[in-house]
Amino acid sequence: MPLVLTIARYAVFGCVVLAALAALGSWLVRTRRVSPFGAFGRGLRSATDLFINPVERRLVRMGGNPAHAGGWLIVVAAVVGIVFLSVFGWLLTSFRTVQFAAAAGPRATAAMLIGMIYSILVFALLVRVLGSWFGAHRYARWMRPFYILTDWIVEPLRRILPTFGAFDLSPLAAWLALYMLRQLLLAALRF
Repeated sequence: MPLVLTIARYAVFGCVVLAALAALGSWLVRTRRVSPFGAFGRGLRSATDLFINPVERRLVRMGGNPAHAGGWLIVVAAVVGIVFLSVFGWLLTSFRTVQFAAAAGPRATAAMLIGMIYSILVFALLVRVLGSWFGAHRYARWMRPFYILTDWIVEPLRRILPTFGAFDLSPLAAWLALYMLRQLLLAALRF
């Protein structure tokens, strides 16, 4: 594991611990376990308000209880940290793959590009299917790019394949067609 990723993990862990300490401090003052009128209570409140107040405002706007802001702060810090580490790890792996492919020559670079394009299209198919399960369809703003990336293969297959009631097998057939196309292109690169 690269040193940069280890440092990023420790930084995320530190942020989650900081969020937990802020939530604990806010809870101590709110529940009057520490007097909010004493010097320690005022200092604790002023230190934790920087982190807790934005979460409280957001909870109030959403109709939630502002007393739960500390718990939400910890959960949001953990989830954002996990997403950050995932994206950062993916970027490091992609960078290493590009370096290796560039050093290995044009065939390895072409194979890497085929693999990346395949991964992007399969991800777009997956998001398209999951989005349709949750009611986000073609005209939702964040779904448009996924439909643009996959319509060229899904729509012709949808016209060819028979319907099975509410089940749409065209994304599955599109994934299979993409897989076969990738295998053919990679096999052609080996010759």
